Amino acid sequence: MTATLTWPDLTGRPQQACDATIAYGPDGLQCVDLWRPAGPGPHPVVVMVHGGCWQTSIADRRLMDWIAADLRLQGVAVWNVDYRGVDRAGGGHPGTFLDVAAAADLLRTAAAAYDLDLRRVVAIGHSAGGHLALWLAARPRLPRSSALYRPDPLRLDHVVCLGGLPDLAAVAASPDNGCGTSVIADLVGDRPDRFADTSIPPLLPLGVAQTLVNGREDAIVPYRFATDYCERARAAGDAAELLTVPDTGHVALITPGTPAWAVARTAILDALQGPL
Repeated sequence: MTATLTWPDLTGRPQQACDATIAYGPDGLQCVDLWRPAGPGPHPVVVMVHGGCWQTSIADRRLMDWIAADLRLQGVAVWNVDYRGVDRAGGGHPGTFLDVAAAADLLRTAAAAYDLDLRRVVAIGHSAGGHLALWLAARPRLPRSSALYRPDPLRLDHVVCLGGLPDLAAVAASPDNGCGTSVIADLVGDRPDRFADTSIPPLLPLGVAQTLVNGREDAIVPYRFATDYCERARAAGDAAELLTVPDTGHVALITPGTPAWAVARTAILDALQGPL
């Protein structure tokens, strides 16, 4: 039963190495791991964002190494970004968001050197990283008055969100979520409009296709987060699809060999093959 997978079931596996690590800032967490397939390019590429309840003490980019290695075997380059969590100096608002944005934008600068194909860019994120991946797609919708606004953000064509937390207001009001509620104040600060430029629903429609993959028995991210968000995204005019994996919890979504990862991987590969 994949619903009972625990983190050691994933992290106890042999771990492969990335092909390069590229810094985008002076902090040790301000870096990107590139997983580049063997052979000549240009290689299709995904921007990958890890979760961990927005806290570095819970997870960093290395939690995604297993699925990054699996995608590399499929001929897909992975741009696996790290960032300062709310529990690190400079994290929270605006640092966590600006880190993820800078890491994503660096892809355009590095693409030629690593022979990466940017004609169609897909972002994928797990858990809190699902929120951040959707936020990357929402950046063109940010008001110019926002401290998070930057001109000309990396264009995304599709987001695949694995067990994500798109609605920060819902997380803050839901004690049954595995991240708790207090972390949201650390992430967005104490501002009257704190969700306007950080949570995804206020920024809808994104104008970017979205695929959500969720385990029906996820004990960390309540299933209703996915159903509620998809309804709002569709009502706003976005193409939002929810793929539900039965008998599946949170860990299986990023564990190669599980039915959940098979569904997620197919969604990612399909998204990369969309119209140019």
